Amino acid sequence: MILAGDVGGTKVHLALYDFINGKLEHSRDLQFPARDYSGLEEIVQEFLGADKVTAACFGVPGPVRDGRLRLTNLPWTLDSHELSVGLGINHVFLINDLEANGYGVAELTADQIYTLSAGDASHIGNRALIAAGTGLGEGYLIWNGHTHIPYPSEGGHVDYAPRNEDEIDLLRFLTQKYNGRISFERVVSGMGLTNIYEFLLEVRGIDEPAWLAKRIASEDPNAVITELALSAKSEICEKAMDMFVSAYGAEAGNLALKVLSVGGVYVGGGIAPRILEKLKDGTFMKSFIDKGRLSQLLINMPVRVILESRAALLGAAAYAEARAAELSGVSARAASIKA
Repeated sequence: MILAGDVGGTKVHLALYDFINGKLEHSRDLQFPARDYSGLEEIVQEFLGADKVTAACFGVPGPVRDGRLRLTNLPWTLDSHELSVGLGINHVFLINDLEANGYGVAELTADQIYTLSAGDASHIGNRALIAAGTGLGEGYLIWNGHTHIPYPSEGGHVDYAPRNEDEIDLLRFLTQKYNGRISFERVVSGMGLTNIYEFLLEVRGIDEPAWLAKRIASEDPNAVITELALSAKSEICEKAMDMFVSAYGAEAGNLALKVLSVGGVYVGGGIAPRILEKLKDGTFMKSFIDKGRLSQLLINMPVRVILESRAALLGAAAYAEARAAELSGVSARAASIKA
């Protein structure tokens, strides 16, 4: 049995997997509010109970160095060796969350992916992965001539690059709000959607009816904005979603250029599946391919949306099995095929 984890600033998602005929088979999973616990080890112990696992891998937000990471949004320091000893699991690995998503891509089936733009699928080469959720994650899948190797990145924290008057004024607004430098994550993420809404309200003066103000104050603002934008029931919410999706497409295109992802771009994270209908209307792709003399290069790149919410868990499980097999000489995946 393999333990996989997706560790975020607000929740920790854990799952158990086994292998049947060489493919990952989900057993059970559960989400935990991270701030209610003193650390990851406590959560894992509660989740596992009497279950025994041979290997574990946790996708974590941020750069992992020598199996160690200090989380920015939680007062936790994670260490793979300490987790291995504390949990009694022989093989424990920490990898970047987008790296885990990257390994998960290879485990997905056709019905877990939506093709936003077919591009030229005959091209083989690097791939790019971008995922907006609580934050903005970016990663690379580098083609080595035989397979795609996922690599982590902190590209979501690069400088925000406005492209028009609205975005220039949005940058000015956010610079004042955060008292300094603005990254793409401040615009393309859950907080980004709320930031855009506040900009439209405070700077552009778009009307916010009393009933909407009440909902924004008492409910999750992102959920309210998304609901009303997709149902076309609020001008300010629709405008906020337009700006958000346009910026999302632009940064996805930026990443595609940097990676030269002729093998395709994958859009993951929690937001994309929820706004899939909006992604289909052309706003995202218009910004994605708007790269001047290199627009044709972007047109030829396939763009695919990951619909599977457990993609990072699949990737973490696949990584745990592969690395444990390297170290122990015993492969659970291979054994399941022989059986």
